[in-house]
Amino acid sequence: MQVSARPKLLCAINTTTLTTSIRHLSNASTGKRGAEQRCLALLQDQCCNSLPKLAQTHTHILKLGLQNNPLVLTKFAATSSDLDAIEYASSFIFSPDAGTRLYDTFLFNTVIRAYAQTRHSKDRALYFYSVMLDSGVLPNKFTYPFVLKACAGLGDLNLGKSLHGSVVKWGFDDDVHVQNTMVHMYCCCDGGIEFARNVFDEMPKLDSVSWSAMIGGYVRLGWSTDAVGLFRQMQMVGVRPDEVTMVLVLSACIDLGALELGKWVESFIEKERVQKSVELYNALIDMFTKCGDVDKALKLFRNMRERTIISWTSVIVGLAMHGRGFEAVSLFDEITGAGMAPDDVVFIGLLSACSHSGLVEKGKNYFDLMIKKFKIVPRIEHYGCMVDMLCRAGHVKEALEFVQKMPIEPNPIILRTLISACHARGELEIGESITKLLIRNEPMHGSNYVLLSNIYAKMSHWEKKTKIREVMDKKGMKKIPGSTMIELDNEIYEFVAGDKSHWQYKEIYEMVDEMGRELKKAGYAPTTSEVLLDIDEEDKEDALNRHSEKLAIAFALLNTPPGTPIRIVKNLRVCGDCHSATKFISKIYKREIVVRDRNRFHHFKEGFCSCRDFW
Repeated sequence: MQVSARPKLLCAINTTTLTTSIRHLSNASTGKRGAEQRCLALLQDQCCNSLPKLAQTHTHILKLGLQNNPLVLTKFAATSSDLDAIEYASSFIFSPDAGTRLYDTFLFNTVIRAYAQTRHSKDRALYFYSVMLDSGVLPNKFTYPFVLKACAGLGDLNLGKSLHGSVVKWGFDDDVHVQNTMVHMYCCCDGGIEFARNVFDEMPKLDSVSWSAMIGGYVRLGWSTDAVGLFRQMQMVGVRPDEVTMVLVLSACIDLGALELGKWVESFIEKERVQKSVELYNALIDMFTKCGDVDKALKLFRNMRERTIISWTSVIVGLAMHGRGFEAVSLFDEITGAGMAPDDVVFIGLLSACSHSGLVEKGKNYFDLMIKKFKIVPRIEHYGCMVDMLCRAGHVKEALEFVQKMPIEPNPIILRTLISACHARGELEIGESITKLLIRNEPMHGSNYVLLSNIYAKMSHWEKKTKIREVMDKKGMKKIPGSTMIELDNEIYEFVAGDKSHWQYKEIYEMVDEMGRELKKAGYAPTTSEVLLDIDEEDKEDALNRHSEKLAIAFALLNTPPGTPIRIVKNLRVCGDCHSATKFISKIYKREIVVRDRNRFHHFKEGFCSCRDFW
């Protein structure tokens, strides 16, 4: 068996204090049993709370001849794990010169758990599981939750199936803790969700952890409707959810943009008296900001007794998404006053706020402040925020110069930001050259071809656009269709452009036509340049009228009382024509319309949008 060399502790071992402790303890016990008790006492948290003391204890284990004592070795491994020194412990316990050292199940479980639950590579946990079997030590029901957790961290479905077989072989497949971890493991593996559901459905007894594991799997996949449906089943069978379950359900609400459902979840938390930890508060704040009620998020934030840096970041990012950059900047100034140092994630939120509100000079100042005062080295996300900020403000050439001076290579997201800016500002030739570079670097990324196709359409190079589409077809690439969701009476409805699948589609299209007539009376002119098709102007206008946003708004106007707000969620960036039309609709029909697109929120009211066209 090959093991890594023993890591050196970079500290001097001062044995004076430890020797005194051993002498004190030896007055009470002598002999082999006494030596064991002395070592165990020294390994208690209050005695062995640093790497130097751990090394001292290691020395005395050798001096007292306890290097083959499984109980002492187990405690040594557990203490080492608490000090983030499990590599040090495992290299001692499983050293090549260990000879015929005896190991037991409890010792292996301790080492496997340490690797599965810490920052170390999860394959180390699985390595020691294989060592355990090779050593003839039998696993027990406490072994597999840690082994399966390590497999979840690796996301290896085939390995997970193999471990599942071992669980069945050793007869632990009826243990609820093993079953719960197996559900979680399968949910973390690509293609494993069906296996997870099979295990879940076959479990004779489901606790809150079981339901949370399965709900979490759906949330991770983006199957948020299934996650919410499963949560409702959980209520029907009378299992009381815990804090973890509620955080997951709130994540599903965010994905769906379902504010009313999120409000219901909040009231459910209050009704069931679910413990509101800082993590749950943060999840509620995140939900309200991302579902459109940033004022409620601010109220929750102000009522928190204890805040983490995540709390501050969530609110700053939320204000940024809603175009309230000045408030985000003001909130940032409170962080240092609260005795908290901003981290790199806070600055991402702050720079994003400046970007969404057109605060270019403030953004530049904060970028310099982050580097010079707080000594934070910019990550690619910070550079991305700066490029996005310059592009939104129309400073395309300055953004290009900024990218050329970056000390790190721009990632595809930054390049796509530049391309979109070039498309919007008419710098089509520059956009074309960047897109071709992107395609060379990512030949199988469909969105790159869509960007180039759109540029050719904008340039009226229809033949080139057709060729790009043919290349996409040959490569099996599909353009993601635009869709818009709306929540009504706790149901989620989804529309795509030209959709006729809804049972009410005739009335919806009649309302769309009425909206079109009222819009033109109010002075609206369709932005036909948004239609990237080689068709005449009349057909372009008709295509714009069938965009998913307009269908969802028409559906809302038909089915909600006059004067009530309308909230919709778009999976892509809202187009310029729909943005312009929605301004008019908000004024004509006297409705506040809240649109969440891929980038941010737009609050339309009385003919104006909160983004001030920085979107």
